[in-house]
Amino acid sequence: MTTHNHHHPQEIPGGPIPTEDKVLETGASLIQDFQPVKQLCAHLNAFHTYADEPGRYVETNHYCAHLTEDVRQCILYDSPGPNARLIGIEYMITPKLYASLPAAERKLWHSHVYEVKSGMLIMPGPTTVPGAQQVWEAAETQEMKHVIGLYGKVYHLWQTDRGDALPLGEPKLMTSFTADDQFDFEKAVGDRDKRFGCDWRRKKELREGIEVPQIHPDADAAWKRRNSM
Repeated sequence: MTTHNHHHPQEIPGGPIPTEDKVLETGASLIQDFQPVKQLCAHLNAFHTYADEPGRYVETNHYCAHLTEDVRQCILYDSPGPNARLIGIEYMITPKLYASLPAAERKLWHSHVYEVKSGMLIMPGPTTVPGAQQVWEAAETQEMKHVIGLYGKVYHLWQTDRGDALPLGEPKLMTSFTADDQFDFEKAVGDRDKRFGCDWRRKKELREGIEVPQIHPDADAAWKRRNSM
């Protein structure tokens, strides 16, 4: 199974950014108004797995914005750092919109129930500010009450987990995990938690009271195909 090691990122081709470009971009940033990215309101972290190769996974940082009450859109990066690589996109919709889609389209979308209830999905927040962690955990748990019912459609453009130095090939449809035995949860999520200063076990406990919605039978199609083989 291939995973992405965040501590040893692949070398990206090309030299240092020229001073002229830095000057021009700094000037542009002072004058231009970056409205689309200013709408970003949440940073989520979880793991995606390849729809055509369930079990092969990538840790993904989502930076999300609401388009409407029923539609969210997220830019996906391989890390939360300043030089993070943009590796994909995800759209999230409410159950009523999902149910309105054609059956073939619904099979491209995944549920978020397991991500939320297992403690895998997090909103990275303060870990060292006295008193801030409890407040943040309450806010995070409230957000999870909304996310648990959403359906997501994800495409990754850059297969960093196999060592690609550039975004090569066609976009890859991704999906989510839906059960404990689908990958080495404790190692992958535990390593992630160490970097973010959190604990999935505590997240899971805090979310025990979140109601589990009924998952549409067309969602999470990749796992159903694998299990039927």
